[in-house]
Parts: sequence; structure tokens; C-alpha cells
Amino acid sequence: MVDITHKVTTLRTAKAQAIVHVSSAETIAAVVENRVPKGNVFEMAKVAGLFAVKNTHITIPDCHPLPVEYTAVEYEIDGLEIKIYITVKTVYKTGVEVEAMHGASVIALTMYDMLKPIDKGIVIREIGLVEKTGGKSSFKDKNPKLIQAAVVVCSDSISKGIKEDKAGKVIVDKLKLHGVEVTSYEVIPDELEQIRNKAFEHTEKNQLVIFTGGTGLSKRDVTPEALEPILERRIPGIEEAIRSYGQKIMPFAMLSRSVAGTIGDSIILALPGSTNGAKESMDAVFPHVLHVFKILKGANHDPIG
Repeated sequence: MVDITHKVTTLRTAKAQAIVHVSSAETIAAVVENRVPKGNVFEMAKVAGLFAVKNTHITIPDCHPLPVEYTAVEYEIDGLEIKIYITVKTVYKTGVEVEAMHGASVIALTMYDMLKPIDKGIVIREIGLVEKTGGKSSFKDKNPKLIQAAVVVCSDSISKGIKEDKAGKVIVDKLKLHGVEVTSYEVIPDELEQIRNKAFEHTEKNQLVIFTGGTGLSKRDVTPEALEPILERRIPGIEEAIRSYGQKIMPFAMLSRSVAGTIGDSIILALPGSTNGAKESMDAVFPHVLHVFKILKGANHDPIG
């Protein structure tokens, strides 16, 4: 199955439909009046649909087992058509579109099976997704355009050419993936004043400045000490999200001193310097963190008084 370990858990919903077209009004009347010999069509089909949703991963090989936390089935009769709508919700790392469509298709097949003794002209059609929410697609269009970012790698060894930077490049790739323009990428030593000066320098031209490295507990790890005094407002929720996400993957994540806050209308993030730490931190908060720029932009237009 596709690897979803890097994804964050969000509320995800999907609504699917299927249409059962019968050949006579008498069939519709038999369904509505509960005169079908095999039993109550609506109720039997609903039960079949509920089982189908919960067991989608058994039927469809690439679907992940996931916690189905809500399922609702609705019917609508339009002439000779029985329209089936099914809504599925979960709080998980991957969506429930296939689960919803699987449920809709099994409901339709159950109706076909129950009605075929009294109607030989039944057709199932238009099984498909009506709508979905949650995951990256729900946040992408809500983010403002043309966000510019600077990435600063804080490392004595990398600045001296002893080691190669990988964490900063991971961050750059992730930003580009989410449509953020990276205007600057540079490496500096673990020097408090240099880190602080870079924060002021880059916030003049960029909405987002990400530092990577220097968030540990060694004597040379001074990135938090450099940034915390100059941040105008801390954003503890971002810091908590990064550590919480990392803790589920690597127990040592609790030792990271990641920092998030604002200088003017710019966001400052200080992330771990290890490649995995940087990647997991970015996975934890992107693209959702980009919504903050919409809030900051709106705040600029609030009347003063």
C-alpha cells in the first residue's frame, strides 16, 4: 500500500452516489410500499452498504484499514430512478472517497439483487464521488498566493564544508511543492548574533523564514536563544504540532526546541537540523500553516479604534 506515515490526521469526509434505474413504476411502488418478496429494499441495502464501507480495505487491495466514524445513507426517488447518497467520515491520515463509492455500489447491487425477480430491466449507473473534504486539497486553495520564503541552515560543520546540508534542501523542496517561492537559501554557523541578524534581514522581504539546525541541547545549539527574544508573538500551537507529530515517529523528538512566532507580518520557524527531523516537522504543519498568512493579511485591514 501507499506509504501514508508522513501524513497528518484531519477530519475527512466523502459523499458518493449511485443510481438504480428500474423499468416500471410498479417496481418503484413495490419498493416504497415494502412489497418486494425479498424484504425491505431500503433497509437491506443500507445494511449492506454499511458493511461495505467498513470492509473496503478487504475488497480493494490498495485501500488502508481506517476508522470509519460516521456513515449515513439517503435515498431519493425521481421517476424511475432510485438515487443513492452515502456520506462517510473519518479522522485519519487518508480519505474515504473509495469507501463511500464502494458503499454506494454495494447498495445499488443489493437493490439489483432484491428487485431482479420482479423487474428484468434494472440498470445501475453513475456511481461516483459527489464531494470530498479534508487533506491537502481542502487547504490548498485557501492559501494566499505568492508567498516568499527564506531558508537558513544553522550549522558549524556545514558552514565549514565538513558536512553536506540535506535538511535545508528538504525544506526547500517541501516549500516548492506547496507553491512557496524560495528567495534565499544559505548556510551560517551556530552564532547567536548571525542567526538573529538573518531573521531581521529576511523578514524585511519574505513572509516566511525557516531556520533549520541548532534546536537541540548541545552548547552550540543557540537558535532558540537567538530567536525567542526578538519574536513579537509566539505561536505555541505550531511548536506543539511539530513535537507531537515527531513524537509519534521518534521518541527523541521531545528533546527538540522548535520555535514558531512572528516578526511583523512574517512567520519565523526554527526546525531541527537532522534530515528526518526537518522533513517530519514540515510534514507536521504544511500546508496547513500557510493559512496564517490569510489571517495576517486580514488583520492588516482591521480598523484601528
